[in-house]
Parts: sequence; structure tokens; C-alpha cells
Amino acid sequence: MSQRRLNHYKGELSAAQIAEGMNAAARNAIRLAEDAELLMENKRYPSATSLAILSIEESGKVAILRGLSVARNDKELKEAWKDYRSHTKKNVAWILIDMIKAGARKLDDFIPMFKEDAEHPYILDNLKQIGFYTDCLCNAHWSFPEEVIDEDIAKMVVYLAKIFVSKKEITEKEIELWIKHLGPVWKKHIKWMQQALENWYHEMQECGFAPEGPNEIRNFIKTGIKITKDP
Repeated sequence: MSQRRLNHYKGELSAAQIAEGMNAAARNAIRLAEDAELLMENKRYPSATSLAILSIEESGKVAILRGLSVARNDKELKEAWKDYRSHTKKNVAWILIDMIKAGARKLDDFIPMFKEDAEHPYILDNLKQIGFYTDCLCNAHWSFPEEVIDEDIAKMVVYLAKIFVSKKEITEKEIELWIKHLGPVWKKHIKWMQQALENWYHEMQECGFAPEGPNEIRNFIKTGIKITKDP
């Protein structure tokens, strides 16, 4: 292999290519989560934790690819690809359970999860590094994975990874519907985007890509998710 770095693609993608990328990421997230579970069973807690975090990152690619699908210009396309290859942009959702426990229910309640100055993505990324490597930290303290990451930490992170994996195959048509509804209002007024999300989910239901019944996106936006037991 002559190249020292991978030749990363940074251009536009069709709806079919977006769907393919989402499905590839989802499948790999499942593989990594299953590998993390195997390591857990064998009490390899640091490696289990780090692999579970990699699974969370793979799951996070799905949302980033949705954003890439509606990029309106070269600047937004470049930003989307940068996010796709950023560890801390792909792991932002890991704090979701803690936010729910703190009372978050509506879509607006979860917006802080995506703030540029949020610290939680770096916390998880640092934990991943600690699980894989030794390092010299703080006042010349040597960090050794097995002394830092125990069973409780590993169980928590593997549990999160399993929550985020999805076995649902995304189709080209689903991405076309996303582009149809979200493309015209992407990164514009929040109310427009929320209405577009409602409309998108409604048409997903009409096409059989989402369950029949109430518009769950509308409920998420207006009344919030219902929690029947502690997450």
C-alpha cells in the first residue's frame, strides 16, 4: 500500500449512496457492540469500553449523513464530511440517557446536546483513549487501562452502545423523502425545521416506512416522549 493516508472522499452523495453509508455504519455498530459484549463476558473491561464507544460513534454517523444529504453548498458539504470523520461529533448522543433522567422530554430539551462548547463528547473520547492506551497524565501520573476502567464503567458504556444500534435497513426512498422535506428548510428557522420533521414523518407513515398511528415526531416536539420507567 503506497499511500500513507487513506484517500477520503469529500464530495456529494446520491440518496442511494447516503442510504448505503447509513446501513454500513449501522451494521458495523452492531458488530462492534457485539464484540464489546464478548470482551465484557471475558472481563476485558477497558477494551470492551473502548469498542463500545467506537460502536456509539458508528451509530452517530447515521445522523451526520442525514445532514450531509441536505448540504446546500460546498461549505456545508465540507463541514458535514468534517463532522463525519470527527470522533467528538459522532458521539454527542451518548449523554441522552442522562438528559432524560434530568427531565428532558421534548425535542427542544435535547438541543444543548449539540452545542459547540459541550464537554460531554470529549469526556467519552478521552475514556476511549484511556481504555486503549497507557499515558502520562496530570502530575506525571501514568495511566494504565485496567486501573482506570472497571466493570461498572464498562457495563454502562456497552449498555449505551446497545441502545443506539439499529437493525432497520434504510432505503433510497426514505432519504429522498428526507431531502424533500428537510432540504428546503435545513439550518433555517427552528419552527420551519420542526414542521418539516412532522411532515417527513407523516409521509414516512404513508409510505410504510414508519409505524401507523400517532405522528411520533409531532408528539416529541409538542408534548415530549413518555417515560414509563427509569431509563
